[in-house]
Amino acid sequence: MKAILNHRSIRKYKSTPIEESLLNEILNAGVRASTTGNMQVYSIIVTTDQEVKKQLLPCHFNQPMVTQAPVILTFCADFNRFNKWCVQRNAKPGYDNFLSFFTAAIDALLVAQNVCIAAEDNGLGICYLGTTTYTADKIIDVLKLPKGVVPVTALAIGYPDEQPELTDRIPLAAVLHREIYQDYSAGDIEQIYAAKEALPLTKSLLEENKKETLAQIFTDIRYNRKDNVSFSKVLLKVLSDQGFMNNEM
Repeated sequence: MKAILNHRSIRKYKSTPIEESLLNEILNAGVRASTTGNMQVYSIIVTTDQEVKKQLLPCHFNQPMVTQAPVILTFCADFNRFNKWCVQRNAKPGYDNFLSFFTAAIDALLVAQNVCIAAEDNGLGICYLGTTTYTADKIIDVLKLPKGVVPVTALAIGYPDEQPELTDRIPLAAVLHREIYQDYSAGDIEQIYAAKEALPLTKSLLEENKKETLAQIFTDIRYNRKDNVSFSKVLLKVLSDQGFMNNEM
């Protein structure tokens, strides 16, 4: 529990390698995650080779931790293996649709979070690479992923070379709904985001980006509509190319 409550995203890593036995222990904790129907429709690509990491670097917007961390783990929605097993057992798979991708993506993310918890519990640092779905097409090429396999997230993992402050979170009450969903009033929104908006970091971000509100940092800079649409088109094409957009019965 302590490791979970003290989670920090680590972006600077020591060059110390992770022992194979420890890495396997962490990955085994990952595969004990819950999974839809016990199908385990995911795969984990373990990248330690520096040359391969250099190829992945531009896929993750050239963030230094990609080559600095001793291990990059790419978690993939993977029906390729399960489909082959079905065919070899005289069963006809029907997993070429969006629901199947979504199922496999959930499985992969559950595994990734188990890996994070196990890694931090063993003194390692982690950082999710949200760029994975932005450049899924390029990652597919680098990692030679076959049809039926789509990268959904990646982790940098290694021994921390920094100790950043804990990142703020909105209050627990802001995300909890008892029995049914209780929609937010304007007053609720003011209360929920007041502490975040009052942080010194928020003030510096507003000054740096010449914006009026923190919300504008998100909508105009970090996650703007143009980028969202552009990356959505890439991902939808990837899903089609990888065999997950069949709409026929």
